[in-house]
Amino acid sequence: MRSALLVIDIQESFRQRPSWAAVSNPDIVATVNPLIDAARSRGDLIVWILHHEVDNVFDPRNGHVRPIEGLAPLPDEPVITKTSANAFTTTGLQQLLTTEGIRHLIITGIQTEQCCETTTRVAGDYGYDVTFVTEATATFPIAHRDEKHLPYDEILASPRTLSTDDIIARTEYALAGRFATIATVKELIG
Repeated sequence: MRSALLVIDIQESFRQRPSWAAVSNPDIVATVNPLIDAARSRGDLIVWILHHEVDNVFDPRNGHVRPIEGLAPLPDEPVITKTSANAFTTTGLQQLLTTEGIRHLIITGIQTEQCCETTTRVAGDYGYDVTFVTEATATFPIAHRDEKHLPYDEILASPRTLSTDDIIARTEYALAGRFATIATVKELIG
């Protein structure tokens, strides 16, 4: 069965935010590249997904809506832009996957619990078999709902802030056996 590797929002935009200093996986490029190489060698589809918004670091006019340095789509690999948290709602992803006969997705990207998890849940609802590669995702500490207005250094210092380890564990608990199989890079590349 041919699979599709989704590379979700691993883009320079995130490196422009103060939160990048606290990212869970600063070496995400080194984690994702072996998956890309393996997918290419198997002849799997690789779909690059980039997030767009206006008037911030996700605005294409600012020049940061492109893969993080060290990642590069080949000319025949589709690059899709989205404006929602999941990669399906505001894109033609489902049509592309259907046209290509894809029923299995491998999920990588930024943010673990946001765009990656949301895409996984929607994919599960659409009937795809999904493999979620947690170590090939990245996330950031999350402020408590009452502290989102604080400066970022205070958010990081707050005992109410959810750590990246807790976010990653919660995502795995929420997805495993429900919406996805959790796998490591090593398991996927053999």
